Amino acid sequence: MPVETKTTCPYCGVGCGVIARVDDDGTVSVKGDPDHPANLGRLCSKGSALAETLDLDGRLLHPEIGGQKAGWNEALDLVAGRFADAIAAHGPESVAFYVSGQLLTEDYYVANKLMKGFIGSANIDTNSRLCMSSSVAGHRRAFGADTVPGTYEDIELADLVILTGSNLAWCHPVIYQRLAAAKAARPGMKVVVIDPRRTMTSDIADLHLAIRPDGDVALFNGLLAHLAKGTAVDENCVAAHTSGFADAFAAASAMTFPALVERTGLGASELRQFFGLFERTEKVVTCYSQGVNQSSSGSDKVNAIINCHLATGRIGRPGMGPFSLTGQPNAMGGREVGGLANMLAAHMTIESAADRDRVQRFWGSPAIATRPGLKAVDMFEAVADGRIKALWIMATNPVVSMPDADRVEAAIKACPFVVVSDVLKTTDTARHAHVLLPAAGWGEKDGTVTNSERRISRQRTFLDAAGEARADWWQLSQVARRMGFAGFDYASPADIFDEHARLSAFENDGSRDFDIGAHAGIAPAGYEAMEPFQWPQPAGHTKATTRFFAKGGFYHPDGRARFVAVVPAETDRTSAAYPFTLNTGRIRDQWHTMTRTGKSARLSAHIAEPFAEIHPRDALETGIGNAGLVEIESPRGKAIVRALVTERQARGNVFVPMHWNDQFAAKARIDALVPPLTDKVSGQPASKNVAVAVRPFPASTYGFAVAVTRPAAPEADYWAIAKADGGWRIELAFTTPAKDWTEWCRATFAIPDDIEPLGYADRRTGDLRLAFFDGDRLLAALFLALEPVAVARTWAVSQLTAEHGDLRKRFTLVAGRPGADRPDPGATVCSCFSVGVNQIVAAVRDGYHTVEAVGKELNAGTNCGSCRAEIRGIIDGCRAAAAE
Repeated sequence: MPVETKTTCPYCGVGCGVIARVDDDGTVSVKGDPDHPANLGRLCSKGSALAETLDLDGRLLHPEIGGQKAGWNEALDLVAGRFADAIAAHGPESVAFYVSGQLLTEDYYVANKLMKGFIGSANIDTNSRLCMSSSVAGHRRAFGADTVPGTYEDIELADLVILTGSNLAWCHPVIYQRLAAAKAARPGMKVVVIDPRRTMTSDIADLHLAIRPDGDVALFNGLLAHLAKGTAVDENCVAAHTSGFADAFAAASAMTFPALVERTGLGASELRQFFGLFERTEKVVTCYSQGVNQSSSGSDKVNAIINCHLATGRIGRPGMGPFSLTGQPNAMGGREVGGLANMLAAHMTIESAADRDRVQRFWGSPAIATRPGLKAVDMFEAVADGRIKALWIMATNPVVSMPDADRVEAAIKACPFVVVSDVLKTTDTARHAHVLLPAAGWGEKDGTVTNSERRISRQRTFLDAAGEARADWWQLSQVARRMGFAGFDYASPADIFDEHARLSAFENDGSRDFDIGAHAGIAPAGYEAMEPFQWPQPAGHTKATTRFFAKGGFYHPDGRARFVAVVPAETDRTSAAYPFTLNTGRIRDQWHTMTRTGKSARLSAHIAEPFAEIHPRDALETGIGNAGLVEIESPRGKAIVRALVTERQARGNVFVPMHWNDQFAAKARIDALVPPLTDKVSGQPASKNVAVAVRPFPASTYGFAVAVTRPAAPEADYWAIAKADGGWRIELAFTTPAKDWTEWCRATFAIPDDIEPLGYADRRTGDLRLAFFDGDRLLAALFLALEPVAVARTWAVSQLTAEHGDLRKRFTLVAGRPGADRPDPGATVCSCFSVGVNQIVAAVRDGYHTVEAVGKELNAGTNCGSCRAEIRGIIDGCRAAAAE
């Protein structure tokens, strides 16, 4: 009988509930959980495609030492021994853990307990440092604790929703759907999007503010000054529950209005319109994400936002408050257990002697970290200069995701001892490990995660672990025991969660925000049956308190919130040599460094290669053609990506996604260009404001190929490979053509010598087409041209699964376009239902002139909804063309 398991999506911080079904033949399918309060059954394109990412291709199935298979005992003994040796010779500060928001809370808890309480160092940091640590710093400065005041429901209840530094439609699609549905139900609701780019989120915006990079502090300071001069400030709330307002107002008022226009890059009328909306609207929610956090002034941006909500008393009540949207599935859970180098478990602080004593007594540990450890950028600097002798990396890929990524790779490569726990064997980071430990993947793991609204949910096992893979908490516990430490005899994740809950309640009389004491003593059966809940849930209280601070009660010693006086920093880093500003970020259908989403052909169909958004005028002035290749350079390195010329991008700016790596592209690790510049308070890197040069890449020949087998890195100056149904699709470019293209294909696609190609060459145009068939099956096809190749790509990919017994059909393939009997669907727009642009255009021509009508006809846009803005753009373009 089929078995259904309720679990949680492993992607973004929305924390959607998922129902995974395993059929009798082992086939897995997923759907949204209609009972989960985060998503109520909705899933985005990535969540919908989860079942497509569960294959064993590339999986690390057993421990390895020096690239050779090893047993668990041998590997764990070596890890424990080498860490113990480093500590004995050089002290506890000579070792470090670099962990991840992909870990479950139980994994995170054991890692922090081992490092901070038993090794006695705080040298444990997380890739969450790269996405939301400025929010943590801002919360702690303002509230006295890392407290998210509100809930997702507030976004639906608000009359004004401000989205700043957040491409909600692509990065948190399910929250975007909830917002879009609320706005459709209440057309009077207003949405303001603050972003240098006109992203897909702007589709529902009443006002888009194309702010200059890092103009946020100036903008929200200007707003605070405006509010203080009117009647919107809640003087009773400010007097009763806050301190520092006068200093914050003085700092905000120091900038003149003309200077504000200059610093933000916004028009005077735009500023007045935004200020007026905020002033007049009681129910305001300000959502912010990486565009705010990933900045050298990220913490100040967060506090500038919070200042405006504190001043107006718009916090902690239904439909109002500042709202940090986390990027990873368990960034919040990591924060709860002290996953950052400057925190202790259960939202206690390393700086507090009382907290250190409390945690040490609870753990019964021989030591406790006495000062903050190395934050991510500093940690890898310490690896580079030799201070770190042993490094354990878990569930993350810093060679791709860290700033100054080439230097990070060199540091890891030179480190005396590196352990990597991962699900995959061949990530950019894993290739440098001395010891590889196979970790359990999604569907195999068992534990909890916490989403952006403080809701704790279960991730449950529904698959047997692949090969010899084991849970991260088990690996850590085993190493701890082999190092001679007591207190790690956990039988299951339920034991760890119980300890986590008990610590949250230990000597907590309400002075700490994080308290889940109601779950202390939980038994395995209760843990298995646990329903999603929001913290806090103190002992004796099973109903969650869903909001904080409506009546004060902040976590500074005096119970008052702090206004933080902030001043805009000078952040224009461009120069004559590097005149453009690079902004990095995410796209709709890929996740982090593609170790999971790169396995899905459906997710790769929307955007199959790395790209740079550039404004048409900038492209014209630099000689970059649409769909040409562009070289982007900073003082740190270079990248080669496809040019996407679009007016969505502001002049002088380029946007490049952060996902692509050496497994999927020749030179697209964009974080190799990002300097290790960090926020002075949070330590978060500035990934949204990088000075770069942009120029055309001098390709003499462009190519596109499809193949049934994945090629090794092709012999080409540029290549980008993506999973396709039946095989792979590859984009190519060469500065010097191959001497023999047939032999190039044989070497690249492993074509047997006895298979001759079908093809043609046009000396006049420079076009060359080669196709190799084995019986009725296409093995590979290569299309070459002097310009970016004009091939119907979606159709060409479909030929990998077609039969080719008909010779005429083979010649159609070589021609690179389908016959009249099989229309080309065009580039994929809707990944959920694999609907292409040509299909949508045809529907519009047939009279379907609204997004809803197109959805009813083609299903496009009816699942996750994150393609609706693109569909609307296609409809508008068709109607404009028809009116000419």
